[in-house]
Amino acid sequence: MPSQKNQDEVIQLMEKLDKATAVYFTDFLGLDVSSITELRSEFFKASIEFKVAKNTLLRLAAKKINIEGIDDFLVGSTAIAISYDEPTTPAKVLKKFTEDHNKPEVKAILFDGEVLKGSEYLKFASLPTKDESLTMLVMMLNSPITILARTLSAPMTNLVNGLNNLKDRKSVV
Repeated sequence: MPSQKNQDEVIQLMEKLDKATAVYFTDFLGLDVSSITELRSEFFKASIEFKVAKNTLLRLAAKKINIEGIDDFLVGSTAIAISYDEPTTPAKVLKKFTEDHNKPEVKAILFDGEVLKGSEYLKFASLPTKDESLTMLVMMLNSPITILARTLSAPMTNLVNGLNNLKDRKSVV
């Protein structure tokens, strides 16, 4: 019979996995305490939840909310980085952190209900955030409108410039 503490932990993990936009399963073995503290701090600054979890409890939580394919990745020490807002943010934090520390290794990613291989996180790290994407979209939509406005106003500007030139010529003569 599982302890009440483990049952509560499974319920919490189920809620977190269900609410998350992305979950990054990492192997943190090999990091010293100061490095893990630094990584936690970076995740905290980025509004990402980072916690160590037991593989058995993760399996149970995933199974109860019908997430398939995660069992193969739950081997060894596992810590999860959970994003509730922007799914690419944990990948960006992990990429930056691994440049200096070579750890943690990303085992798998739970993204939109699908389990992806850990190596995919580098692709996510290079993607723009939602805000950056919206900014690029607005700029792309704004550009043709600006060009159209300039094109439509060009004949009027040319006419005014021509009339001014004619006036200047007539006043000189």
